Amino acid sequence: MQITYRQHRRLAFKLGLLVAVAGAAAGVLAQTAQAPALPQAPIRLIVPFTPGTGIDLIARTVGPKLSERLGRPVVVDNRAGASGNIGTEAVVRAAPNGSTLLVTVNTLVMNAGLYPQLPFDPVKDLTPVTLTSWGQLILVAHPKTGFKTATDLIAAARRSPGRLNYGSPGVGTPHHLSMELFKATAGVFVTHIPYRGTGPALTDLLGGQIDTMFLPIHVALPHVKSGRLLALGIGSEKRHPLLPELPTLAEAKAGKVNVDMWYGIFAPPGTSPELVALYNREIREILQSEEVKKAFQTQGMDPGGSSAAEFQRLVEADAKRWAQLIKAQGITAN
Repeated sequence: MQITYRQHRRLAFKLGLLVAVAGAAAGVLAQTAQAPALPQAPIRLIVPFTPGTGIDLIARTVGPKLSERLGRPVVVDNRAGASGNIGTEAVVRAAPNGSTLLVTVNTLVMNAGLYPQLPFDPVKDLTPVTLTSWGQLILVAHPKTGFKTATDLIAAARRSPGRLNYGSPGVGTPHHLSMELFKATAGVFVTHIPYRGTGPALTDLLGGQIDTMFLPIHVALPHVKSGRLLALGIGSEKRHPLLPELPTLAEAKAGKVNVDMWYGIFAPPGTSPELVALYNREIREILQSEEVKKAFQTQGMDPGGSSAAEFQRLVEADAKRWAQLIKAQGITAN
């Protein structure tokens, strides 16, 4: 039987349509096959510090939104202790199947230098997912010191090495190492008085029992506004909208002391690139919402996402910087 030219055209069109449909279906199936499968069990966001901290707020803000987007229950699991090492190790040992994530702060990389005997490497044994936010620390002093600027503090420390003292929430905290960096940069000695938490240290600072310390901007702000504390400079590369008149420490001629704290999310070692990419995409979109931005701002944090690779480079560079300071200053965790 002969096929006319018109019939041939119709047949070719139908065959082309079938091929196109089959190709589209294959594409959908390929995408479905490539989509990483999450476990049915609840996703745990492990916070290695107590409830009520900035890190805890990140987890409890992001968690419900992540649950909505992924269709999985998300629970926050606070595992405090040993400067965050207990909760961190729980994630290092967890299955790399997407069911466990770590929400933490740059204390993580400081611990790598402070605790060389840890049974895991806080930097190498985790998989960076994304940066979530930044926090700023400001250098403050009690009014009795008479300091008006950071250079006043430096001059007093040079006149009487060790007479001035500063507080911190404990050895190895960002507050502690920030002051050690300030001291190393200025070439001065100020005596460290470690406390068990920010609250007791702040109480003694307000009472004049200690002279100075670094504090998160949202913690210091009400006391600076009331005149109970003097703000000497912000340890950042730029000024902050909450205190636009406060110079950076570099502007205050106290040296380039950038002690911005980063917060971020990590997965267990061995987590697949596909799962990392999934979480990175979902969390970064969550961070862009106005609701999340407002929640973070109550803790003095500025939201900020990153690619997993960018976050890894930040973590590695920061670990190297703090390890060098810890060695140079002879700081130990004991």
